[in-house]
Amino acid sequence: MRVLKKFLFRQAERRLKKIPALYRGQARFNLHYPGKYSFGIGSYGLPKVHDWDEGATLSVGAYCSIALNVQILLGGHHHSEWLTTYPFSAMLPGDIPHSSFSRGDVVIGNDVWLCSNSIVLSGVKIGDGAIVSAGAVVTRNVEPYSIVAGNPARHIRWRFDESTRTKLLEIAWWNWPAEEMARIAPVLCSGNIDALIDYARQR
Repeated sequence: MRVLKKFLFRQAERRLKKIPALYRGQARFNLHYPGKYSFGIGSYGLPKVHDWDEGATLSVGAYCSIALNVQILLGGHHHSEWLTTYPFSAMLPGDIPHSSFSRGDVVIGNDVWLCSNSIVLSGVKIGDGAIVSAGAVVTRNVEPYSIVAGNPARHIRWRFDESTRTKLLEIAWWNWPAEEMARIAPVLCSGNIDALIDYARQR
């Protein structure tokens, strides 16, 4: 039975190549995590999601880039304020308080880049346009268009000045129809904020 499941899964993975690139990452994520989490259009990459069914969920926005070995933990925290961090409730029968817990949902905004080997802990919200550097451990919320690095991850710098960040968040291009992306992609793949503002005004 296990061999058959593996075979069918590999067949499904092969069929993903026929899906247009803009939708392929979403389809691949849903193949690995069917019906469990939300994964936006254009986003790609396959994070390892650790879920202990402690009530938290994961939402990934549109047009996110998720590199290799990214891990997202939806819980599994141990009580450091208790006398022991050992999970007795999982090891022994009886009425023992649960030793692990979640700090809440993980919400990853739109146009976020999670670099290789980064880790996102439960209860964290990563704002639109943010970059999480390689190997960073994200333990608290990340502001939109912030670049964070380190363990624990700290703000390093902004991607753009405040005025540009505000305009980009107002434009919210990731909510535009997918068919429009082919027209606007050359502008998005430049530093020309004025061209994007002009386009947004005319659309």
